[in-house]
Amino acid sequence: MIASIQGEVLEVGNDSLVISLGGLGLRVFAPAPYLDQIHPGEQVFLYTHLIVREELLALYGFETRDVREFFNLLLGVDGVGPRTALAVLSFLSTDAIRRAVVSEQADVFSRVPGIGKRTAQKILLHLQGRITGEGLGEQAVRLTDLEAEVLGALTALGYSIVEAQAALQAIPRDAPQDAETRLRLALQYFSS
Repeated sequence: MIASIQGEVLEVGNDSLVISLGGLGLRVFAPAPYLDQIHPGEQVFLYTHLIVREELLALYGFETRDVREFFNLLLGVDGVGPRTALAVLSFLSTDAIRRAVVSEQADVFSRVPGIGKRTAQKILLHLQGRITGEGLGEQAVRLTDLEAEVLGALTALGYSIVEAQAALQAIPRDAPQDAETRLRLALQYFSS
């Protein structure tokens, strides 16, 4: 099994990058947030997971062991393959996944493109007991109804869960407690 890879980035695509390793160019699929920060010519180190199928060898790479572990956990869900697991990790941070599991919010997973309500529920059920809220502050674990409403509005406008959560955290604590004002403040986060 290939556990990690280190080399120079030759090319960056929409869902993968090509890494030069000993004269070979290996295509490694990776989450979108990671690909957005990588440029050709850079040296990278990735923790990897090799998928071996009869007609395919595919290498998936992750910035941390934690993200690779989440990928492996997602692969254990009935009906979730490597592409879907990668889509989840491209759309949701590991903290967002933890938060969704701890607060039992399957709808967070259904916001990922290509995942329906049934698969979202399967993901939630599979991850419960395997993922804890460890590392999340008590306040960060549960979203209030107001925060969930603003988060839903931001994702409906096309922002990813990760972006929406960053905007929520940027809202001043003393801001008015109505959804419209908080949404306006969250949108200001993106314009700055």
